[in-house]
Amino acid sequence: MATSNYSLKVNRELLDPGFESYRLSLDAIPTYGVELDAAVEEVKLKDTHYTLEHMRAFGMYNYLHLDPWYEDSVLFVDCKGRVLGLTVTLDTALGQPVEFYRITANSSQSEHRLCASLSLTSATWAALSDGAGRLYLLRTGKRGDSSHTKWEPLFSEDTGEPFTVLHSVSHVQEGVHTMEVLLLRIQKDPQEAKGSGYSVALEWITVANTAGHGPEKKYEVKKRRVLRGKSVPHYAAVEPLGKGLMVASEKPFAFTHVDGRPVEPPHPEPMEVEKTDPIYFWQQTEEDVTVCVRMPEGVTKEEVQFRLSADRIRLGVQGFPSILEGQLHSNVDPDASAWIIKDNKSLEVTLQKRSEGPLWSELVTGDKRGEYVMSDEQAALIHERLTFLTSEDLDGDPDGNKPPCNSQELEDCDGFPEDGSSLTHFDGESLEPTQVVNLGSHQYLFTVDVNPSEMPYFCLRHDVDALVWRPRPDQPSDMWEHVATFNALETSQRRLRPGVQAGQKVCHLRPELLLRLAGRVSPPGLHLPTAGGGGDGALQPEAGPSGGTGRQATGGQPGLG
Repeated sequence: MATSNYSLKVNRELLDPGFESYRLSLDAIPTYGVELDAAVEEVKLKDTHYTLEHMRAFGMYNYLHLDPWYEDSVLFVDCKGRVLGLTVTLDTALGQPVEFYRITANSSQSEHRLCASLSLTSATWAALSDGAGRLYLLRTGKRGDSSHTKWEPLFSEDTGEPFTVLHSVSHVQEGVHTMEVLLLRIQKDPQEAKGSGYSVALEWITVANTAGHGPEKKYEVKKRRVLRGKSVPHYAAVEPLGKGLMVASEKPFAFTHVDGRPVEPPHPEPMEVEKTDPIYFWQQTEEDVTVCVRMPEGVTKEEVQFRLSADRIRLGVQGFPSILEGQLHSNVDPDASAWIIKDNKSLEVTLQKRSEGPLWSELVTGDKRGEYVMSDEQAALIHERLTFLTSEDLDGDPDGNKPPCNSQELEDCDGFPEDGSSLTHFDGESLEPTQVVNLGSHQYLFTVDVNPSEMPYFCLRHDVDALVWRPRPDQPSDMWEHVATFNALETSQRRLRPGVQAGQKVCHLRPELLLRLAGRVSPPGLHLPTAGGGGDGALQPEAGPSGGTGRQATGGQPGLG
C-alpha cells in the first residue's frame, strides 16, 4: 500500500487572531483530599536505566488514571499492589478508597521491575501490567459511583520483559470479543553501537475469546505485532476496531515481527532502465498554451482527428490509436483555439485559456509523456525570484537594519528538534504506513480522552496557540480533524509557571483539568483539583508543592479555549 504524505488542515474558524490575553486570578486552587493507609506506588529507575528514552517512558509516568467512562472516578496502584478507586461524592469530597484488585506479591521482587500501569479498555474491561512483565486482562463489571465489584482476571500472560501499557481497546464482531493492547518496552539493541545502546519497542497484542456457546469462553492471543524505533512515541493508539495504529514520534517506527517471524522489508521500486523520448512538447503564457505533437511524416489534414471541448482534448491520426487524450489541467475556449500542420511532420495546437494568469502544472491530468519547455522570459523571472536563496551573505536583510537571527535568543518553546517529528497511520493488515504527516515545528503538547469510544485526541503547538486534533480513521481523506484551540497556550504557560522543574509531569486528563505530580506530603494522601476552581473561568496559576514524605497530586483549571 502506497504511503500518502498528508497535511493537517487547520480550521480557521477556530483561530482567534484578535486574542490578546487571559484574565489572571491569584485565588487558591480548590482541591479534594483523602487520607491513605499506604502511599501511591512509585518505582524509581535503576542505575542501568540512564538513557533519555528510559526517562521519557518510565521516569515521568502519571500514577493517577481518570476513568473516561466514569469521569468522577480516579484509579491508582498503591505500594501494596492494590488497584484502588476514588469517587467524587456530591461534588464536595472524595469517597474512601475501594480495592478492586490486588497484584500477586511475586511481581514486586523482580530486579528490573517498572511501575504498574493500567489502561481502562472499555466500560467493563481493563488491562493491567504488574511492572515485572505480566499482562492481565480484567473484567471489571460496570465501574463508577457506588460499584464495589471485584475485578476478575480472564487472561494472564508472562511476556518475559517489563513493560507499560500505552493503550487498549475492546470490540465485538460476529459474537467474538476482542481486545487490542499496546505495550511499550525499552530494550538492549546490539546494532545500536553509536547511540545509547537501546531501542524502543511497541508490541501490539490481539486477544480474543474462542467462538462458540457457553457462559465462559477462553481468551487467548490471536496475533502479535512488534514495531521498533529510536524514540519513545509522544502518541500511540489503536483504532477502535483494531484495523490500524497511529504513532507520533520524533523518529520513525516500522514493523519488524509478526507472531515471532521477521517482517520482510518492502521491495524497492524498480529502477528506470531507459527514458523514452517525449511524444509532445508544450509551452504556456498567461493567456494560452502551445502544444507541439510528433506526427508520421506526410500526414494530411484530412487524416488528423482532433476534438476539443472546454475541459478535454483528443488528438490522433486516422487508423492509429489516439496520441493525446484526457482531461485538461484547466478549462479552455474551444472557439478561440486552433491547430496547424508544420513541416509535414508535426502538429501545433494553440489552446486559449479560459482564465488568464494561473500557470498549469501539467497539460493533461496524469499524462507524463510530454515535456514542458520554459521560455527564456519565464526562466529569467524564476531565477530572479530565487536569487536570495543562493546568497553568500548570512544577513538576509540587504538594508542592514536588522541583525541575523540568533538561535540563543529563542524561547525554550521555540526549540526545534533536528529530526522532524512525524505522525503515521499504519494499516493493520498490510502493516504498511498509509499516511504520514511531517509535524515539523508543530510541537506535541498532550493527549486527552474526550470520547472513550473514539481514539484519544492530541494537542499540537501551532505558532503560540495549541490546536486539538481528533483522529478520524474512518475518513482516510480527512484523517485528523482540528476541533478546538487553546489561544496563546505557550505564552501563558511560560509566564505563569517559572518554578516548574524538569521532570515534573503535566498530564491532561480532560480538557478543563490539569493534573501535575508534585512534591510530597505527610501523612500519605491524594489531593485532586475540584471542577469549580476560580469560579470565573480565569486562568489559574499553579499552587506550589508541599514538603513531607507522601504523595500529592495538584492541578488547576486553566480555562483555556
